[in-house]
Amino acid sequence: MPTFSNYKDMQITKEQKAEIFEKYGKSNTDTGSAEGQIALFSARIAHLQGHVLANNKDYSTKRALVMLVGKRRRLLDYLKDRDIERYRTIIRELGIRK
Repeated sequence: MPTFSNYKDMQITKEQKAEIFEKYGKSNTDTGSAEGQIALFSARIAHLQGHVLANNKDYSTKRALVMLVGKRRRLLDYLKDRDIERYRTIIRELGIRK
């Protein structure tokens, strides 16, 4: 993920969350939009992937990572059913698909 590489080293702060929601949502306080939530889940997934690579036997973090990927998948499915153009835009911006 091109824009989430700096989130791998530490927890995501309030300022970083606001920045994500401002870039992908309608505003920095728009936390309910599907695009904003998908972008936040992608940042959290990038963070957890780095942790799992460094700590291979941390099974609880692996489980949390799988659950986050599932949540993001369900939101993407919802967005695809409701508005295909918004789905294509968020996929393109985040670089989730090849």
